[in-house]
Amino acid sequence: MDKVYGAYLCTGCSIGDVLDVDGLKEAASETGMEMQEHACLCGEEGQALIKKDIDENGVNTFVVCACSPRVMQDTFDYGEGTITVRGNLREHVAWTAQPDEEDEDAAEYLQEVGEDYVRMAVTRAQKSEVPEPYQMEQITKSILVMGGGIAGLTAATEAAKAGYGVTIVEKTDKLGGKALGWRKMFPTAYPYSELEEPNIEQMIAEVTSNDKITIKTETEVARISGAPGEFRVTLKPAGTESEWDAPEKVGVDERDLIEKGEMEDPNTGLKVYTETNPDAELVGAVVLATGWRPADVSEYEHLGHGSLQNVVTNAEFERLAKQGKVPAKVAFIQSPGSTDNDRDFPYCNSVTSMVALKQAQYVCDDNGDNAQAYILYQHMRTPGNTELFYKGMQQRDGVFMTKATVTKVEEAGGSLKVTAENTLLGEDLELNVDMVVLAAGMVPTTVDESTINLAYRQGPGFLDLDLFDGYADSHFICFPYETRRTGVYACGGVRKAETMEETIDDATGAALKAIQCIESADRGVAVHPRSGDQTYPDFFFQRCTQCKRCTEECPFGALDDDAKGTPLPNPTRCRRCGTCMGACPERIIGFADYNIDMIGSMVKAIEVPDDDEDKLRVAVFVCENDAYPAIDMSGMRHNKMNTLVRFIPVRCLGSVNMVWIKDAMSSGMDGVLLLGCRYGDNYQCHFVKGSEIANKRMENIGETLGTLGLEPERCAAEQVAISDYDKIPEIIEEFVESIIEMGPNPFKGF
Repeated sequence: MDKVYGAYLCTGCSIGDVLDVDGLKEAASETGMEMQEHACLCGEEGQALIKKDIDENGVNTFVVCACSPRVMQDTFDYGEGTITVRGNLREHVAWTAQPDEEDEDAAEYLQEVGEDYVRMAVTRAQKSEVPEPYQMEQITKSILVMGGGIAGLTAATEAAKAGYGVTIVEKTDKLGGKALGWRKMFPTAYPYSELEEPNIEQMIAEVTSNDKITIKTETEVARISGAPGEFRVTLKPAGTESEWDAPEKVGVDERDLIEKGEMEDPNTGLKVYTETNPDAELVGAVVLATGWRPADVSEYEHLGHGSLQNVVTNAEFERLAKQGKVPAKVAFIQSPGSTDNDRDFPYCNSVTSMVALKQAQYVCDDNGDNAQAYILYQHMRTPGNTELFYKGMQQRDGVFMTKATVTKVEEAGGSLKVTAENTLLGEDLELNVDMVVLAAGMVPTTVDESTINLAYRQGPGFLDLDLFDGYADSHFICFPYETRRTGVYACGGVRKAETMEETIDDATGAALKAIQCIESADRGVAVHPRSGDQTYPDFFFQRCTQCKRCTEECPFGALDDDAKGTPLPNPTRCRRCGTCMGACPERIIGFADYNIDMIGSMVKAIEVPDDDEDKLRVAVFVCENDAYPAIDMSGMRHNKMNTLVRFIPVRCLGSVNMVWIKDAMSSGMDGVLLLGCRYGDNYQCHFVKGSEIANKRMENIGETLGTLGLEPERCAAEQVAISDYDKIPEIIEEFVESIIEMGPNPFKGF
């Protein structure tokens, strides 16, 4: 596309009051564009000015220096085939550092900030190209649902209602999952006081009668290859071993034949489903609803599970209750006690608290006046309407609840004796009961890597990223249902321990996400979190050294290897974070509107005075997901910002290539700071590992600076949350002060 430029400056919202408009327009002119001004570009007259240029001059590339690019997005979007670059003069300049009338230098410094942002915006537009969406040769608009429990049944039903074909794969001989073993289920309607009959049979009937849903019982997924829109699935009989479970049984040459669909799996007789296989069954997206398994509590020897008769888990007790009458005297132990006296069993939450209350009611219902149900807990969690059920159980005769630390369970004359201390009354307890029930947690099946069996270079499951205790989430709060593998959406017990109501909501959301993914792949655009992004990474493979950094560091497994070891992109797996671009030492990866040359040129567009030691310059690479919005909000509150810094937005800190830092320092920049999302225990990175990867790279950049005779402290990385808007000015100020103490970059002026 031949680009026709139009540059526009808004002087409203204090911009024209604070900054010299002619100076800003001159900066644009010096960088290659003549700029027009208007008092309100987002208003009717301002938009008419721009649309006139479109009609009369064919403008298709717009530089709008006004408010933040996070606002007025639709207003400045001029349709397919156009480019709009926003220069943030309002939140990042006019509102962040109001000049002091008594300080002439303050106004000058602020003007320099504005002019640099104009130069960077113009440069970005010059370096941007209109993206061409990735178009798949073929796409399959059907969904694979792994698991036939409540979550799987719900996801399949909802997807089928939307018109999509669904295949349910269930490893047992029947649908229904663990709900088949329930005696009762939690109350779902006001007044939330009575347990309800399970409705799992109705759910099964709805699925089996739907002609859009194919059911495969006693079947497991042996392997999933491909990408969203064209996943290729190998199935196997449940309980059998396939070549993919034991790769040592098949040689490399045979493995290649299996890959091509030219040879059957020697263990199962099944061919790998590929596009060349006539028996192929392709799917567009996967809903992971394989549920959970009860946690092993035998490690808590003082509680006696596995060694004492009648010490059972909550799951085992539910089966007993389903089969018939339960004992009259039962102790429900919610926490392991002993040395872990302030903790619950692993993988527990409000669900296990509710299960204890439900099962205590079984005791009362079956034994009348003889019932004695003791609930010993560290934490009782009954959120929302379930609090009403909890309060009702508090009032029931025969139900006794207390906070307590259980120290021992032992045999005592044909019954069991439970010893507890630190009760609410401050007294120790000795309870003689018929049965002890331990609140075993709900372990997600994704803890077992064999559940999903992805044919990805980074491994078959999710644990390779060592996050979330085995749960499948990409980001539990910001992106529910979404896993770290694009096109695979988790719901139910693989996400967290959930009630039936929560599971149904969860599965509905996962089904909708799967549909969104299929339709996005069909349009050639990205899914979460850069939804609608038409770009995808482009590789200049002639210069690839096969170093593997891009394939290893991609947080989403978007890159495999071809037969020669060269990176093999899967564009519909890609989330467009740019981590591969940041990883590449050869700088051969880029996007149409975001690449090494573009950001490097923007850094070079910043004017670095070489004759004034007071005018130091600090480049700050800012993650667009948390840090950039936080800076915007800081500006909205008119927090002052140091005028020596220049903010450069990046998709993710993982996309920051170290060459940008090296070039910045060698060109005279006095310091470089990276502002990104939190990682670790307070993990908030939208791209899972980007911020952490950037911090690891920064550890190496210090050594490089040392070889150049520069202090490693001139470059640093900070973690911020989107809520840290009042802290950012202080973070910036502290870093700038440290640079001032070190003095100007000795390369300045060279």
